[in-house]
Amino acid sequence: MDIRPLDGRLSASPQIAPEDMPAIAGAGFRSVVSNRPDGEGPDQPSAAEIEAAARETGLAFAHVPVVGGAIEKTDIDRFRQVVDDLPKPVLGFCRTGTRTTTLWALQHAGERSADELIDVARAAGYDISGLAPRLQAAK
Repeated sequence: MDIRPLDGRLSASPQIAPEDMPAIAGAGFRSVVSNRPDGEGPDQPSAAEIEAAARETGLAFAHVPVVGGAIEKTDIDRFRQVVDDLPKPVLGFCRTGTRTTTLWALQHAGERSADELIDVARAAGYDISGLAPRLQAAK
């Protein structure tokens, strides 16, 4: 697994598998959020498979699927609510972790500077510099 912290509440990761749940719980996570739509890739486990394994391991689970490049305000609001409501810390994942990081940055736009959000993402290994205009517009 490749877990990258974004803040004290949320970390991002590329695709995880059901068999990763014991290690995720062992790393101290209490919840998992899938940001990947089902059927996006041929070898991708379904959200239901991930959820079953998460719950079996004692982890809370939520599915907030988004399409990269098409993230709307409703997606951001739903992600914010889910992360707020779930036990912390939360591990969010998608194919590469970039969508989770994008949702995290967009939910904090207006609260933190665009440069700060981009720098945190970069330190975690994600380039979201293309979001700068959208992050700046949220002031």
